[in-house]
Amino acid sequence: MQFNKAERKRSKLRLALCGVSGSGKTTAALRVARGLGGKTALIDTENGSASLYADRFDFDVLELEAPYSPDRFMKAIESAEQAGYDNVIIDSMSHEWVGSGGCLEMNDTLKAKFKGNSFGAWAEVGKQHIKFLEKIVTSKVHIIATVRMKSEHTQDQKTKKVSKIGMKYEMRDDFEYEFTSVFDIDRDSHLALASKDRTSLFGESLHSLDEKLGDQLLEWLNSGKNYYMGDEKTAELNNLLNALPSDKQDEVRAKCPNFAEQPDSNFEKLKSRLIEMIEIFKAEQEQEVDDDDIALSAIGEYEPKQAEIEADDLRDLEHSQIPSEA
Repeated sequence: MQFNKAERKRSKLRLALCGVSGSGKTTAALRVARGLGGKTALIDTENGSASLYADRFDFDVLELEAPYSPDRFMKAIESAEQAGYDNVIIDSMSHEWVGSGGCLEMNDTLKAKFKGNSFGAWAEVGKQHIKFLEKIVTSKVHIIATVRMKSEHTQDQKTKKVSKIGMKYEMRDDFEYEFTSVFDIDRDSHLALASKDRTSLFGESLHSLDEKLGDQLLEWLNSGKNYYMGDEKTAELNNLLNALPSDKQDEVRAKCPNFAEQPDSNFEKLKSRLIEMIEIFKAEQEQEVDDDDIALSAIGEYEPKQAEIEADDLRDLEHSQIPSEA
């Protein structure tokens, strides 16, 4: 075990936008994604409502229907990653917890299997939920998740105005630990307060969730040390890989499909391993050449001896012939 100097690495965004119905979560997510740049995929669990904004934003949508199990959300994220999207919006993440076929319903179903033992059921459901959160944390794309909030109505004593305010996230407690920043959106003003912020950019003031904020977050994310390998290191590893025979290249690619997706800290280890494989390959080639030389030498020694034997046989044949009569 070894301790190293702590350094902030470049990273991908994990942003949660929380609010009651009508607070503008979907619009805010699309605006922030536009500020981040690149291609955006949206996982829609809200009956296709996100597509209502298709005339204002450029994005692709996957309308995810029940059951809203953690596994189906993970597969949707993986599909977006494989398709080359830069940003993934989950609208909304609450369905994974409270939706039809989500974690709460899965737990109720599993209680029968565990004969009413809710602790046993939660142990199984909890594992799947944790895998879903881990998928968000480890994804190689920016992820913006909207989260519903349970609402209550309050009345201003002076103006008598009735307002709808969020009181509790419709998500498992402490989910916000996994996110870079979490914003709670005010329904009336559509401004947001950061209830959690690892960037230290936003403080206690209200913010507009727009393209400018997305650009601001992207600048912070990219200001750290590169977590993944840069182009030069990736090219160096690819050049080493190309020095190997095709079957060995396939073995490496099976374990490491893309060097650019490897942590920068793995560079020296991968480089050393590839150099070692190249040296082994060269040694095997040299051994094959030596073996071929020995074989050719043996053939060369055999051919003169064979010729001598054949010549001796011919002379013996001549001497054994019966002389012709005079």
